Amino acid sequence: MHKSPMGAVLRSAIIPGWGQIYNESYWKAPIIWGALGVLGYFWVDNNDQYKHFRDLYVQSIDENNPNGNLRYYDQREFYRDQRDLTAVFIGLSYLINILDAYVDAHLYDFDVSAGTNSMTLSLRISF
Repeated sequence: MHKSPMGAVLRSAIIPGWGQIYNESYWKAPIIWGALGVLGYFWVDNNDQYKHFRDLYVQSIDENNPNGNLRYYDQREFYRDQRDLTAVFIGLSYLINILDAYVDAHLYDFDVSAGTNSMTLSLRISF
């Protein structure tokens, strides 16, 4: 049986994990869904924290303190960086999902047993 690599790529591009199911690598789909779910949770949490500290920082700016509370500013920047880094990881996970579906479809009908000579190596240690 032959699997279409482009079919697997398109399926994984539309719904992550669908290409793995198409290639009959059923165990990979929940791993992909879990990884993207966890990364999505971290992105939402970091974004909420970013908005919280952004609002606190904006509220701390007044005529007596034009720079505002620098602790809020540092926290805002930290959560913004974490949110952006998590977005990069989401993108990489998505691309790895597509690449895995492509490679798995290419190797679907690859037979490693044909034409291989088996060799046995034994080691005996005597005391």
